[in-house]
Amino acid sequence: MTDPTHEEVISLVNSLFDVSQFKREMYSLEFKINDSDFKLKFEDLARKLENMNYICKLEQMEEGKHIIIQKFTPKKTKKWINASWTPRILFVIVIAFVMIDGYYRTTGTNSITNIGEPIEMAGIYTLSLLGILGIHELGHIIAAKVHKLKTSWPFFIPGLPIIGIPTFGAFIQSRGLTINREILFDVALAGPIAGLIITMIVSIYGAYTAPILPVDVAQRLFADSKLMEWNQGEPLLMTASLALFGKGGTGHEVIMTPILFAAWIGFLITFLNLLPAWQLDGGHMARTLLGVKLHRYATIGSMIILVLLNFWLMAILILILSSRNPSAMPLDDISPLSKNRKLVYVFMMGLSILCAPLPSNFLPDWLP
Repeated sequence: MTDPTHEEVISLVNSLFDVSQFKREMYSLEFKINDSDFKLKFEDLARKLENMNYICKLEQMEEGKHIIIQKFTPKKTKKWINASWTPRILFVIVIAFVMIDGYYRTTGTNSITNIGEPIEMAGIYTLSLLGILGIHELGHIIAAKVHKLKTSWPFFIPGLPIIGIPTFGAFIQSRGLTINREILFDVALAGPIAGLIITMIVSIYGAYTAPILPVDVAQRLFADSKLMEWNQGEPLLMTASLALFGKGGTGHEVIMTPILFAAWIGFLITFLNLLPAWQLDGGHMARTLLGVKLHRYATIGSMIILVLLNFWLMAILILILSSRNPSAMPLDDISPLSKNRKLVYVFMMGLSILCAPLPSNFLPDWLP
């Protein structure tokens, strides 16, 4: 390293850590440290070095802990990704797609039983669905800001209105370095928690407003192909929402209104994000707890679950993406996750089961 600030880097490390050995390589500086309370010190060092265009990594070797520092060269990203207009245009497209989808679904439902004006219902549907996705991403952004990470605006992904789902979710890009496991965990956790809260509100409202039909009427509509049977699975949390208003169980058919469908998409996205696979939110959390090797097995297990639930395309997508870039790598991959976060992870895995779109034959007989 011949950068003119490299002496400042050496001085900075020595001011923060008890350095017992120092080695200068052609492209890196390597320090052996004796500190036992290194986590917060390393976090401070990483942020300061990032501002100096250096990157550091903490590694556990046989003879002890080593900090390796190299010159940081930011990856070049495509101009259209960095352009401020890109997320705005995508957001407008998604709004249009969701409105079209909501209008179509409302007119279809109105042919069976009136639920409201199509434009008005499409607006409520759009607010519900984009509220779920937007709050999910906002959770990530707030957690990132708490940990002093810069992020992009959310990129909403257009879907297939009418014939499928109008949006395939949203994502943000991190514009900072993930320093340790706890930061990676917190940022990953915040999105599903925030999104699920809104999803539950939408689900309860959708269950309250969803019309029901007597079984004999529903069977006649099924026979005339005016009503299609819902066979995409029902999350247990949605079942619970319907049960709150006496709409669970047998004896009637609940109409899948656009609002209920928005909640269903919200549960689906939460379930998918919580899978301990690849670099999904749940994958990031699993990576911080399980390490690289076990996280790889968890990714394979997640793909098997998706196949069993008939989400083949998602399983194939995870397989392709995980083969290219399997998991996130914190700069400090030594500091363990706190006990409270481990307990939170177990809780989130329980929530993922409640959000899964389980086929009816998955449910035990005593459930409605």
